[in-house]
Amino acid sequence: MTSTPSAAPTLPRRLAATLLAAVAVTATVHVATIIALTIANQLGSGLTGPISDRFVSSTLFLFIALVVFGFIGAYTRWYFAAAAGLVLGAASALGGTTLVANSAGSALTVEVMLSSLLSVNMPFFVAAVLATLWVGRPVYRLVVATRSAGRSARKVALVRVPAENLADGQVTHIEKSAIDTTLANEQWDAYVTALLDNGWSTVEVEPAPQLADSVFIEDAVVIFGSTAVITSPGAESRRAETDAVEPAIDGLGLDIARIELPGTLDGGDVLKVGSTVYVGRGGRTNAEGIRQLRAILGTDYSVVAVPLTKVLHLKSAVTALPDGTVIGYPPLIDDVSMFDRFLPMPEEGGAHVVVLAPDTVLMAASAPQSQALIADLGYKVVSVDISEFEKLEGCVTCLSVRIR
Repeated sequence: MTSTPSAAPTLPRRLAATLLAAVAVTATVHVATIIALTIANQLGSGLTGPISDRFVSSTLFLFIALVVFGFIGAYTRWYFAAAAGLVLGAASALGGTTLVANSAGSALTVEVMLSSLLSVNMPFFVAAVLATLWVGRPVYRLVVATRSAGRSARKVALVRVPAENLADGQVTHIEKSAIDTTLANEQWDAYVTALLDNGWSTVEVEPAPQLADSVFIEDAVVIFGSTAVITSPGAESRRAETDAVEPAIDGLGLDIARIELPGTLDGGDVLKVGSTVYVGRGGRTNAEGIRQLRAILGTDYSVVAVPLTKVLHLKSAVTALPDGTVIGYPPLIDDVSMFDRFLPMPEEGGAHVVVLAPDTVLMAASAPQSQALIADLGYKVVSVDISEFEKLEGCVTCLSVRIR
């Protein structure tokens, strides 16, 4: 298989993000603790120094712990950050109290230490939980996203290697035929190479050897600007495919949204044309999935539901050129009038293009007449053979998710 670069931030970037987040959290916690205790106890400003000294050890413990836990992923999910704040806040508060007591020659019982969490250490503990979640995580993500913006400008495509049981993939509108898995692997390599040759970095989602359809990564996630929508596949056997997607895009600085059951939505049913989002309402995407997508996108996009009965996914029938013209194979389209500007293609495989650049599209080798038609419109056409994936109702859009 083709070797591709990882989506994860580089080691220096992760370290910088972790250190800056730890500094931001501990500074916030230390100051908040001083202010809270000063106000709660009606102390004068002259006592802020002693209060600060009292919590120096706890703050130092918290900083070290946040660096360690932040580096191994505490900021990658909000619930990880919340858990880190709870555990590390309590541990650091108690650790600092123990050190202060030992320095003064005092011995603390477990009961006294735990009681301190409900008294003098409470402001520190609460501040640690809130700051880890609401200060540390945003700082970490901001530093990572700074790099990711550059990466996205260079164009990134998510891909996933074919499963070992690819031949067991589902078909719904065509007859099942034998799959040459060796040839499929070679074709996948050539597909990835075509992306790389046209200026795209590729990020491999963790392989799923026993999920036959997992190579069709498009169905698992849809990208809308800075938001990645994790889908809810309509086929129950494919729902586990989304599990590895979020970790793969964590380092790209994208916000995460999800379609939840009973809503179902496959990425192959989503066609973006400017600010209009056409969504196929067919066997894999239901009304609730479309409703949830509308709620996620809000007023930034106009979501148009398209009746679908003749193909597996909307983008099995239509895609769009860089100029916004929708192209498709008429026999597979329920209602051509749904699209503002439509250009018919002479072959089924010609209905599918992957936009590589404003003047370049990727198309299947199975559609030479359509390729010639698109080339005559002034576009450069990159051709790839994906015959083994076409036997599984796949097309060129199914094998990658582009992040620009």
